Amino acid sequence: MAETTLPIIDLAALDAGDEAELGRLREVTHDIGFFHLTGHGVDTARADELIGLAREFFALPAAQKAEIENTYSPHFRGYTAVGGERTQGLVDWREQLDIGAEQPVGTATEDRPWQVLRGPNQWPAQVPGLRPAALAWMDDAAAAGRRLIDAWARCLGAPADHFAAAFDDPDPLLKIVRYPAPGDGAASQGVGSHKDVGALTLLYPEAGSTGFEVERDGQWRGIDPLPGHFIVNIGELLEVATNGYLKATVHRVRPPELGRDRISLPFFLNPSLDVALDPIVLPAELAAGARGVGPDEHGAPLHAVYGLNALKSRLRAHPNVTERHHRDLAARLPQA
Repeated sequence: MAETTLPIIDLAALDAGDEAELGRLREVTHDIGFFHLTGHGVDTARADELIGLAREFFALPAAQKAEIENTYSPHFRGYTAVGGERTQGLVDWREQLDIGAEQPVGTATEDRPWQVLRGPNQWPAQVPGLRPAALAWMDDAAAAGRRLIDAWARCLGAPADHFAAAFDDPDPLLKIVRYPAPGDGAASQGVGSHKDVGALTLLYPEAGSTGFEVERDGQWRGIDPLPGHFIVNIGELLEVATNGYLKATVHRVRPPELGRDRISLPFFLNPSLDVALDPIVLPAELAAGARGVGPDEHGAPLHAVYGLNALKSRLRAHPNVTERHHRDLAARLPQA
């Protein structure tokens, strides 16, 4: 497998309107769709604290972790044991907590089935510090992500607030993930190859992490994290909104090295469930490089409304929750 060095983008320079940095942001996300982010202003000591609390949680006995298993949540929130999530139909070798915005329970309707994703989180009583630390980290990451969303609009010739209304009531998601050390029966993938379905992802991996790979020119290339930096990639919604000018890149995570585990904090900034990102009318010189939008990695169509993409993704990834709570939805959405 080849290695690649991701470009570094300075968010502070983007905030200041640095035209050269805005041009680099446009070029990087048109070309590879991934970069390291510096200048974000987020206190990474909060990430270290959250990683420590995550280790406390994952060290709990299996029965205590299972008290907040996601099968108890029709909103796909809570704990997933190793083997409980799938990508491309194959088991992912990880355990995790899925955390969203604290919300009242949503009511699904025929034309808004994705409202089942709205609801409260589940928190471990044994690690009380996890809730405030996770919610604070989500707030910090979301603020950095909103600044990036504005910068993307500007670098593509639109006003900075072009996408702003879509994020008035966002649907953020934090996954607190542990990749266990490989052992007997370990799966071949930490997370299988996929594109992210939302707007953008800010990943903060534990120091010394390995195994993150992106697909480039038909070849898998390994990425080494940089201390204090986010790894950022765009999701399919920005690909749709730019008619394929910006690129949502296929990526995956390999299991850790023998004898090691690792913690990772992927944060997904997504717009309101009910809205579609307003397409950007690209300048002619950029429109010529737009590649159009094809199906997702499962061969299903991409939808402009975020909630439909999100719901189909969750129904596929968590068959246990789908079977317990949403068999009717899975039957109505056969491509899920």
